[in-house]
Amino acid sequence: MLEAVRSRLPDLIARHEQTLLDEWLRRQSEALSRRRDLVSDEDLKSQSRAFLQGVRRALATGDLDIGGPAWQDVKAQLGNLSIDRARRGFTPSETATFVFSLKEPVFMRLRQELGGDAQALADETWITTELLDSLGLYTTEVYQKGREEIIYRQQQELLELSTPVVRMWDGVLALPLIGTLDSARTQIVMESLLQQIVETGAAVAIIDITGVPTVDTLVAQHLLKTVAAARLMGADCMISGIRPQIAQTIVHLGVDLGDVITKASLADALKVALARTGFTVVRAAAPVDAD
Repeated sequence: MLEAVRSRLPDLIARHEQTLLDEWLRRQSEALSRRRDLVSDEDLKSQSRAFLQGVRRALATGDLDIGGPAWQDVKAQLGNLSIDRARRGFTPSETATFVFSLKEPVFMRLRQELGGDAQALADETWITTELLDSLGLYTTEVYQKGREEIIYRQQQELLELSTPVVRMWDGVLALPLIGTLDSARTQIVMESLLQQIVETGAAVAIIDITGVPTVDTLVAQHLLKTVAAARLMGADCMISGIRPQIAQTIVHLGVDLGDVITKASLADALKVALARTGFTVVRAAAPVDAD
């Protein structure tokens, strides 16, 4: 942790702000040459100027610890920038370059200002290095958290899209499942199904597991929880898509599906559902060919 000391950096930035800004922007443009479609020149200039001014104000307090109150505005700006760049598709390195690319312009100016005082140059170089390294690492940490939030939200959206509740007939709903059924997905499945039961007043719900690759004890328990929840909402619930290998696995595991109606296919389950809701499907007479 850097101690509170009197640094020459705020004065140097104040006297050479435009020169530092121009050099810094040039280096950022070179580093982001292949990604310039993701950020405009005007935005980059505005972000850089605000950051440079914020650093100067924080340094002027003598507090070099970025965890201190003097650095809250700078960190807030870096946090917003990191999250924004994570959403735009920048890499962690490209995001951290915003801070790290400032080093060279500052070092060049320090050498020009303090070249005749080796000790002062060494002190200021060390202060600058530790400070910008800390700020650069902070952008990476915030970026990573932002990416994790984006990935989590996308996963939730995919889960919701992968568990559609389909209205098969008046009073009959079907929930085709594809992929692995875990605890998190079971919760979404139940919420989606129960919501549709409430909205449609369905009397029968069919959970189709044709697309579920394997059924183990945990998956069976998840299915039973969903069936129980649907029944509590007043809907009979059936499970279709019971393939021979899945039937053998369920028997081998000793899973008791109780009085749950199971069918080999969604079509078979739909026939039962229609019968329970008082519908009969009759094949239409074959059309007569015109002479």
